[in-house]
Amino acid sequence: MKTTQLLIPTQKEAPNDAKIISHQLMVRAGLISKLASGLYSYLPMGVRVLKKVESIIRQEMDKAGAQEVLMPVSQPAELWQASGRWDQYGPELLRFKDRHGRDFCMGPTHEEVITTLAAQYLRSYKQLPMNFYQIQTKFRDEIRPRFGVMRSREFIMKDAYSFHLDQDSLQQTYELMHQTYCNIFDRLGLDYRPVLADSGSIGGDSSHEFHVLADSGEDAICFSDESDYAANIEKVTFSKQEITCQAQADENQVLTKKKTSIEAVADFLNIDQSECIKTLIIKTENGFKALALRGDHELNEIKAHNLFGEFELASDDEIKSLDLKKGFIGIKGLSIDLIIDYSAAVLCDFVCGANEWDHHLTGVNWQGVEFSEADLRNAVEGDDSPDGKGKLVIKRGIEVGHIFQLGTKYSEAMKANVIGESGKAVTTTMGCYGIGVTRVIAAAIEQNYDDRGIIFPASIAPFQVVIVPINYNKSTRVKALADDLYQQCSEAGIEVLLDDRKERAGIMFADSELLGIPHRMVLSDTHADNGNVEYKARNNADKIEVRFEEALSFIQGRVS
Repeated sequence: MKTTQLLIPTQKEAPNDAKIISHQLMVRAGLISKLASGLYSYLPMGVRVLKKVESIIRQEMDKAGAQEVLMPVSQPAELWQASGRWDQYGPELLRFKDRHGRDFCMGPTHEEVITTLAAQYLRSYKQLPMNFYQIQTKFRDEIRPRFGVMRSREFIMKDAYSFHLDQDSLQQTYELMHQTYCNIFDRLGLDYRPVLADSGSIGGDSSHEFHVLADSGEDAICFSDESDYAANIEKVTFSKQEITCQAQADENQVLTKKKTSIEAVADFLNIDQSECIKTLIIKTENGFKALALRGDHELNEIKAHNLFGEFELASDDEIKSLDLKKGFIGIKGLSIDLIIDYSAAVLCDFVCGANEWDHHLTGVNWQGVEFSEADLRNAVEGDDSPDGKGKLVIKRGIEVGHIFQLGTKYSEAMKANVIGESGKAVTTTMGCYGIGVTRVIAAAIEQNYDDRGIIFPASIAPFQVVIVPINYNKSTRVKALADDLYQQCSEAGIEVLLDDRKERAGIMFADSELLGIPHRMVLSDTHADNGNVEYKARNNADKIEVRFEEALSFIQGRVS
């Protein structure tokens, strides 16, 4: 294609609301255009990238034996009511009524719809396993859409759903999908990690997230520096430790006026925060609980939810009603159940609140205190890896894929049964496998850019090669050479962009680098004189002079 035939509205400056690099560069490179908060149009160059991502996903899903379908974006409320999610999903589910007053929603996901299809068409165990996928628009009414297409309200997703006679069959497909996802992200040229994850609102028994490593990632992921262990920080589990401490200090009450935070108390007493205990009061369906953690650790809310169900931190008035002093809550004399984290249980001679205003206790030990133990905390850098191999490293990650073992949650609700070998009805077991297609593009940019713009992985760049002819519209020699090279590349099946605009060379160079096109060929009157073409790779500062008659074979070797 030629640049004058395309809409490529590059910009020098990013919009003020673009806070992360992918949002800035996608707007500046003319890949997307904002319509409203969380809603973006994909422009021609963006669509080229999008279609390449979709193509790789389709190829690998088809190779794995999945069948492509396409389901409606709008879904009737009855399906969501049958699964119980109409009320559970929350305000992200955009609900509306049609002209007849019937309730519908814009689908944020399609478990209900695909399970209804399965119930309609899958009759016998002989049809199983079946794996269906689609690449389709989703809508989630995010309260704070941000970061461009990274967290938008409308987005494109590849979602797949498999149906099985039993858990063994599901496990086989789950492992196949895990490998398929690795194949997809390898081909996309991403540095990623598959990690153990929480299933969240979709539900299920087992799940893995696929994270692209990037400093801008919203999620913290942990992996061992000596093994393949990797997990979302919320899923890293710790075991009960052997208590070996022997008390050495006497317990004392110390005046710590206005020192209400662990950091302030530790500084005041000149000790490490790991020598302190912090006590949190939570409100559960079964009353108030006190949770004690080491001072340098944070509560893992998912672990707490799994232990106690729905909970929230107690309010100031509720803490006061328990005869406790906010900022000075300790572990002694509590009238409510005390649950301590495993790492807190091995401390001795520690510091905690005295349950008196402006006072803390030093030299405290667990003897004489009634408590139970549990795994309550988030992992921290340097923890022993749960698999016993190496230490944990924590990096930021962008979630681009998630696979679940759903079990029978939806198939029971939607009555997706088949006739088993015994002639009796069997409820199918399900798996679910998602990739954020539009998010993949943003994640790739977050991982591949410099101060000049995007450095697209070759597999998803909008074009493979850009030809930049200097004075194309003034020099007949340059025009003839550029048109010749363009024709050669096109006939050879190379995706080539010819920049035929009446622009200065600097602008054309800047735009090609901003767009992240992997290979650039430059022609000028000087090159017409010496018979060369100047080559430069987007990810390399070096320039190479290539004989014009060898240019095609040279570039073929680079793009293959």
